[in-house]
Amino acid sequence: MKDGKFGFGIIGCGVIGPWHARAIKANTETATLVAACDILPDKLQKLRSEYGDNLAAYTDYYELLKNPNVDIVSICTPSGLHGEMAVAAANAGKHILCEKPLEIDLGRLDRMIEAAEKNKVKLAGIFQRRTYQSSKKVKQAIEAGELGKMILGDAYMKYYRSQAYYDSAGWRGTRALDGGGALMNQGVHGIDLLLWLMGDVDSVYARSRTMVRDIEVEDTAVAMLQYKSGAMGIIEGTTSVNPGEATTIQLHGKLGTIIYEESDVKRWAVATGDDDRAKDISAATEEEAAGGTADPKDIGVLGHIRHVADLIEAIEEDRDPMVTGPGGRKAVEMILAIYKSSDENREIKLPL
Repeated sequence: MKDGKFGFGIIGCGVIGPWHARAIKANTETATLVAACDILPDKLQKLRSEYGDNLAAYTDYYELLKNPNVDIVSICTPSGLHGEMAVAAANAGKHILCEKPLEIDLGRLDRMIEAAEKNKVKLAGIFQRRTYQSSKKVKQAIEAGELGKMILGDAYMKYYRSQAYYDSAGWRGTRALDGGGALMNQGVHGIDLLLWLMGDVDSVYARSRTMVRDIEVEDTAVAMLQYKSGAMGIIEGTTSVNPGEATTIQLHGKLGTIIYEESDVKRWAVATGDDDRAKDISAATEEEAAGGTADPKDIGVLGHIRHVADLIEAIEEDRDPMVTGPGGRKAVEMILAIYKSSDENREIKLPL
């Protein structure tokens, strides 16, 4: 603690690191940014110039973890590095706020979860779509049976990412560090939200392709889901369409339909009788759009602000954070099952 506030250290000062810095700054009564680390000095200095030259600066994250003023570590590095950094942070007694996906390898992800449990620190993931009030209202409605028996749960995530985007950093679009393409990097947000709303998946049959971009991994994927509840669903994820479309979640039950676009509910229709046609009612909206359809930097910060606040409350109240390690694991497992189905041309049962 520093001056009665939780001290944060950011590991990785690239694209998403500044969003964590802004979120920490917004929680001014409970949080303070005390340290930052990046292997590239220019990125490190840029963040320090914007958020305080007095920040302790490191190019080795192990040195940051030795800082006694750091209570919580924000991991903002390429996805394939999350595991080793999270384990090191947990072993150093630091709580962890980790960017999506938590990891790209289930074995390393499980070691993250185990290290946090062993060292009695909190491990929280970033899935800001879960933080929106509109998302919570949708989940409550489904759990309350407002839509009746669930029939279909679909996610359409049609992003645009140029070749220049992939060429801008050596790790992007690689199996080793990105872990995948359109699904693992961009679509993971919508997949997490879909699973959070619809529940676990029993099996998946999928196709993934590299159709437009010059990358090692997929830029286009389609999957058919069989949920454990008996419902069915579709996932479409791309970075190959132009100019990109808003992420849309479509939820259909016997008694009604909810169409969720980015952070707003565009349609909420519910039947009054068991065999009546559903009628539209007022929809739930959010004060800030999720964004990022065509530009990875065009995303709001509200979700990150809420994640920082939630993790601090979870530490103080000794409860689980909004997105736990096991909770964040589900989207990764789903994506890996889609890849496996496409590679092996067969239906894949879950869990893997």
